[in-house]
Amino acid sequence: MAIINPKNRVNYEPNSRTDEETGPREDPDGSFHSYLAEEEGRKVRVRPESFADHYSQARQFYISQTPVEQNHIVDSFTFELSKVENSKIRQRMVSQLMNVDDELAERVAKELGLEQLPQAAKPARPTRSDLEPSPALSILHNGPDSFEGRKVGALVTEGVESSLLGALKKALDKEGAVLEIIAPTIEGIRASDGAWVEANQKIDGGPSVLYDAVALLVAKEGIDPLKDNSAARDFVADAFAHSKFIAYSAAGKPFLSATLGEDKLDKGFIELRENKDVGNFVQECRKLRFWERPTGA
Repeated sequence: MAIINPKNRVNYEPNSRTDEETGPREDPDGSFHSYLAEEEGRKVRVRPESFADHYSQARQFYISQTPVEQNHIVDSFTFELSKVENSKIRQRMVSQLMNVDDELAERVAKELGLEQLPQAAKPARPTRSDLEPSPALSILHNGPDSFEGRKVGALVTEGVESSLLGALKKALDKEGAVLEIIAPTIEGIRASDGAWVEANQKIDGGPSVLYDAVALLVAKEGIDPLKDNSAARDFVADAFAHSKFIAYSAAGKPFLSATLGEDKLDKGFIELRENKDVGNFVQECRKLRFWERPTGA
């Protein structure tokens, strides 16, 4: 039983990181001892009947999720079970899911490619169907109301509009969020007003997976070098695939259309034509993701 939090690099012994004097040591005298109580009769270890209910809590959790979260659960089961080499094990897992929720089991079975549903596993105790959905169990029902502490990655090029970049930085500072600059070179770029903008990341070392939302702030003279840059295309494609909000300057729209396709530019894309558009972008970012975007789009 731990009674202190060791501050050394290891909290067990023997080890090769510390010597005998400073490292953790067993203490038979000062450690926890059971109370020496005198007992009469039989001492048994008995679990309550509810301990055999393996599915009711899982059912309540699943039905308490939003459709977006339920999709993620289906995708997660599908991904993990796709790594299972034995088909019989995959089928047995689906048979367990049938005691949680029929629709969940059916969707996972379909994604796995099972030709037919297996027979439901026999539960030790029947699943309760009287447990109502609880909004407290959903992350999206209890999401944050600000973008504070989050990070936006802005991919910029030579000639980026200074006022637009400044407005984005100011809005994020006010929100309590962080702006990082990603540029073609780590030294940075020169903005439209001649000011030098230092970069935090080079494009092939600052992928969009590092950020909660992204912005494509490019100028006409800087867009051509990005067309053949696979890291720049991945920056946009990954942000889109992860349902992130994407802000862009007018010059960046052709690059987005060429990379993703014109039909993919949904309402999760916010064009920054004026400084006031920056505020709309930050407000949308408070939702953290554009959940309406189809999974796997």
